[in-house]
Amino acid sequence: MENTSPSKLDILASKIVGPEELSRKVAGWKLRSNRVVFTNGVFDMLHPGHITCLAAAADQGNKLVVAINSDGSVKRLKGEQRPIFDQQSRALIVAAMQYVDAVCIFDEDTPLELIKLLQPDVLVKGGDYVAEQVVGYQEVTAHGGEVVIVPLAEGHSTTARLNQIVQAANK
Repeated sequence: MENTSPSKLDILASKIVGPEELSRKVAGWKLRSNRVVFTNGVFDMLHPGHITCLAAAADQGNKLVVAINSDGSVKRLKGEQRPIFDQQSRALIVAAMQYVDAVCIFDEDTPLELIKLLQPDVLVKGGDYVAEQVVGYQEVTAHGGEVVIVPLAEGHSTTARLNQIVQAANK
C-alpha cells in the first residue's frame, strides 16, 4: 500500500508562505475566532533565547506567525558577515517548531508592511523595548490588538556566540 500523505518535510515547507497566502491564512484563522500572534526577527543560529521568546509568543494566542528578515535585510541591519544561515534555512528551522503555524520572509528593514497587511491580534517582541516604541504598535492597537514584550533569556545572544566562535578559532 502506497503512502500518499505528505512527508514531514513537505508539511514544514508548507508553513513557509508569502505575504498574500499568509494574509489569506490569517483571515481564515480569524474567521474561526483564533487569536493570531505575530513576532519577527533574524533567527540566525537559533539558540535558547529564541526558543524562549517564540514559546512565550505562542502562549499569547492560538496561531503564531513568525516573520523572518530576508538575507538582504539582515546584511543591511547586521553587516556583510551575516546571516550565517540563508533565509530559506532559517525559515525551515523556525517552521520546524511545533507551535509555529506560519513563517514569512520579508525584505524590508522592519515588518511594518506585513503587520499592516495581517492586522494580528497580538504583536510580540522580546527584549528591553517599550511597547509604544515597537514597530507596528500603532497599527496593532488601532484595531484593538495588543503589544506584548517578553523578557530576554539572560546569556543568549547570536552576536555574542559568534564572537566566542571567532575567538576560539583564533586561539
